Amino acid sequence: MVNISLGKMNARFQISLVIFVLFSLSVCAQKKYVAPALSTPGSWSMILVPDPQSYVKFERNQPILELMTSWVKENIDPLNIKLVLCTGDLVEQNEIINPDGTKVNQPSKLQWESVARSFNKLDGHVPFITAAGNHDYGYANISTRNTNFNKYFPIDKNFQTQKLVREVAQNAEKIPTLENAAFDFTSPHGKKFLIITLEFAPRDTILAWAKQVVNQEKYKKHKVIILTHSYLNAKNEHTVKENYAITEGNYGAAIWQKLVQPSKNIQLVLAGHIGAPDDPRAHVAFRTDTNAGGKKVQQMVFNAQAMGGGWYGNGGDGWLRILEFLPDGKTVKVKTFSPFFAISPTTQQFAWRTAPYDEFSFELDGAE
Repeated sequence: MVNISLGKMNARFQISLVIFVLFSLSVCAQKKYVAPALSTPGSWSMILVPDPQSYVKFERNQPILELMTSWVKENIDPLNIKLVLCTGDLVEQNEIINPDGTKVNQPSKLQWESVARSFNKLDGHVPFITAAGNHDYGYANISTRNTNFNKYFPIDKNFQTQKLVREVAQNAEKIPTLENAAFDFTSPHGKKFLIITLEFAPRDTILAWAKQVVNQEKYKKHKVIILTHSYLNAKNEHTVKENYAITEGNYGAAIWQKLVQPSKNIQLVLAGHIGAPDDPRAHVAFRTDTNAGGKKVQQMVFNAQAMGGGWYGNGGDGWLRILEFLPDGKTVKVKTFSPFFAISPTTQQFAWRTAPYDEFSFELDGAE
């Protein structure tokens, strides 16, 4: 410890020192860690897990994803978690057998086993629904629509999820899978939700299937949530086109035009896919539009895969989103949290992201 005699300092330095100490104490107070909690008694939560691919492509990163799903399991009761959704790109490559050891050091089989093992922690405890991303198809990146998705995430993987399944469409291999499926969920507030998963860049036949599902009489009073992989870019614009080898596919603008806007009950679209090294803003997007029923459609993209060191870093710093559905039946509070940072007192001060694009609220129309 350095012993500084204030008596020997000039007055200006003494004042500066006092200001510095007060400022430091203020900063420390602001960064005091507060564990996640519901803001309102009676709320319930949905957890949104971003693209897991960068966690599972390196063996060293795989425990971070397991930590995330373990945290979700531990907080099912405290946060009244009723659903877990994942934006897809479950793996880095669907069928690679010879990883280069630098950009990825796990063959696809071990990647699929890792992501399935992480979600196994939720089996029987809470329903989880995941989209399929471009990296979940083909050899490395959707050169074809062949996928191992159904092998590792079959309909009976988690009985809590299976209980919600109502409609299933065939994938490109003519197999009915959860790549394109509809899940009927009733919230603790008695509100009816229909969650529909859409394959990456869904084919016209899939958009037609989804359209006829949401228009069925039995779902007309449901709030419909679309979960897909690619939808908005970081400028909050609907994605028009991406340069993948598949010949038939619809991206964000076409999904909006053909399915979401013509609907009267789709009120929320969730996706992932986008990102840039260590840039949180480049991983997120949000916009609000109006559907044919005159209801607001909230559209949110959340990813984190290039946080924590870029494309070959730690996989995403453990970031996930907590969506708190308030008892009023319409307000949703969004918070961005990292169980990875929260696990240690040394890093807990970094466990929350509070920029306006990371912590905000929106409303769903029509509290039926």
